[in-house]
Amino acid sequence: MPKPKATAKSRQPKYRRIVLKLSGEALKARGSADNISPEIVQQVCSQIKAVHALGVQVAVVIGGGNIWRGLSASHRGMERTTADYMGMLATVINGLALQSALEQMGLPTRVQTAIRMDNVAEPFIRRRAIAQLEDGEVVIFVAGTGNPFFSTDTTAALRANEIGAEVILKATKVDGIYTADPFKDPKAKKYDRITFTEALAKRLSVMDSTAFSLCLDNKMPIIVFDMMKSDNIKNVVLGKAVGTLVTVE
Repeated sequence: MPKPKATAKSRQPKYRRIVLKLSGEALKARGSADNISPEIVQQVCSQIKAVHALGVQVAVVIGGGNIWRGLSASHRGMERTTADYMGMLATVINGLALQSALEQMGLPTRVQTAIRMDNVAEPFIRRRAIAQLEDGEVVIFVAGTGNPFFSTDTTAALRANEIGAEVILKATKVDGIYTADPFKDPKAKKYDRITFTEALAKRLSVMDSTAFSLCLDNKMPIIVFDMMKSDNIKNVVLGKAVGTLVTVE
């Protein structure tokens, strides 16, 4: 049977302003010696462009784990604060890679950093970021919160609340939240929807505790989904049943 034609309503985005949380490791091809895969960057940016074309205001928070992990380095003897600052700088590298790819696709893009580096990126200013989003620019937040001991998950939760985003889209390599690690437990079952309270009670890994508390306290929904599947970011924004939705109720 032929597929039903998409209606205008089905193409209307569910969200007006989003924060897309990307891990740095997602930009690295499996088994590759290169920290950043240009092919993966292009794929991610193509999905961002498709969402932007719907009229959605897109802010991105990018991690730096493909280049440097401060916590891991501290466990190997490096002083934690220094290691974390190095990790923040790694996120700047990833943010610039995303900016370059997006601008080559014709998308106006801004990189805002929590650590001043005026020759590379703009400082984070909340009102400026909101104005840029309203002008149709993609805003990429880098350098975490600018403070050691905080993850980029916490950055995503903080920035989402600061700019009035409607949802955090946490892009991963797993298609949602499971009862257990699906790579280790073949009997693990996926949740389509779960509350913050249930996730806490079941000790499910969604975000780190600081980020999770920020989202819970401010009723900021989170959608965890597989970013490697084509058009998944767009499908989430259109309200399709993709990944796992975490809400207050």
